[in-house]
Amino acid sequence: MNQPDPEAPSDYAAVGGAPAITVVVDRFYQLVLGDDRLRGYFDGIEMVRLKRHQVALVSQVMGGPVGYEGRDLRAAHAGMNISPEDFASVAGHLATALTDAGVERPIIDRVMATIAGTEGDIVEARPAAG
Repeated sequence: MNQPDPEAPSDYAAVGGAPAITVVVDRFYQLVLGDDRLRGYFDGIEMVRLKRHQVALVSQVMGGPVGYEGRDLRAAHAGMNISPEDFASVAGHLATALTDAGVERPIIDRVMATIAGTEGDIVEARPAAG
């Protein structure tokens, strides 16, 4: 099995730290808010605050020194009725934003694996149509 090199910089450092992650998050929200299917989830949301939380979250996921201090993901998304398809669309937009920023594929794969692990906290099962 391939173990990460303990001497290698974190993914956070490898991509350029906070400035680079801020660019990724800005692009991510351009994509998400430009998506007719997803835009409604953000009605009435204070985007500056949300972007700040997202930068901290992505930084933490990438091994940076910035710790996410927002609500836990389950609480933050409770009652939003996010479908698996919408979750996949958001994750896809994050992958696109990372790719657009020139992030290397192995780092994107690690980020996406971490994001995939959060699906159970974000997606709410919809009741079966009766």
